[in-house]
Amino acid sequence: MSNVIKTALLLGVLSALLMGIGQALGGAQGLLLGFMFAVVTNFGSYWFSDKIVLSMYSAQEVGPDHRLYQVVSRLANRSGLPMPRVYIIPELSPNAFATGRNPHHAAVAA
Repeated sequence: MSNVIKTALLLGVLSALLMGIGQALGGAQGLLLGFMFAVVTNFGSYWFSDKIVLSMYSAQEVGPDHRLYQVVSRLANRSGLPMPRVYIIPELSPNAFATGRNPHHAAVAA
């Protein structure tokens, strides 16, 4: 199953849960409120998830003079992908992740 299908399924289940809770608490008006809340949360999750995750880790963007940026740039060029934004995570434990809604809005953090 592709990641797009998994994501759509997850957001659909969460939307149904929010709408069910809304209906249980407020009937038809609660159902509508739950639906509107689900739309707002799904939209926010899709468009701002990368920014949310990066801020949770206090990630700091690095420029072209940083070694990590140069490594990611070489890898992106070799694989034919657009250059993502590159971030450093101020953590003592080793950690790295990639985030973004598509290759043109991607970020790599390490």
